[in-house]
Amino acid sequence: MTLGLEHIRQFFASYRRTEIHNPALTRAGVLVLLFMKDAELHFLLTKRTEDVEHHKGQISFPGGVMDEDDGSIVETALRECREEIGLLPDAVQILGLFDDYETPSRFAVTPVVAYVPALPKLKPNKQEVADVLEVPISLFLDKANERIEQRKRYGEIFDVYFYRYRDHDVWGATAAIIRSFLSAIRDT
Repeated sequence: MTLGLEHIRQFFASYRRTEIHNPALTRAGVLVLLFMKDAELHFLLTKRTEDVEHHKGQISFPGGVMDEDDGSIVETALRECREEIGLLPDAVQILGLFDDYETPSRFAVTPVVAYVPALPKLKPNKQEVADVLEVPISLFLDKANERIEQRKRYGEIFDVYFYRYRDHDVWGATAAIIRSFLSAIRDT
């Protein structure tokens, strides 16, 4: 199955997202950036450096913690994306907000889904971003590429999703958000 931009726009036109309102969690926003490459939608992902405070070396969406100066979680995701990879906020079209996701590391992450027709030249911040990945959505739609492991954290057992892209494992919150987002869109 392939997903098109118009299908995603229609999805967000009527989608009622799940929000997390827990003051014990740190609010964060990530930019789930979609773009066309080789006639197929792709996700833009980053590999975090070993120098960042949280989730060292992991594959993630650009994003981070909401600052007091951010007027909204959309502003957070756009600001963080500009800081991490140099993508200017006016270059993207916001499609919608997807369900908040609570991480085991105590973040409430809001996925801000956006689109650019083609990626402009990016300027990764070398202190935060070790690599920029352009991953076709079809990789995540193919169940043969999915692996599930059970992990224990804070006394609870939960499923952790993994996808292999070249020599990278996409896992944890990033994989769970992608999996949930694509599943919701397929079901509409």
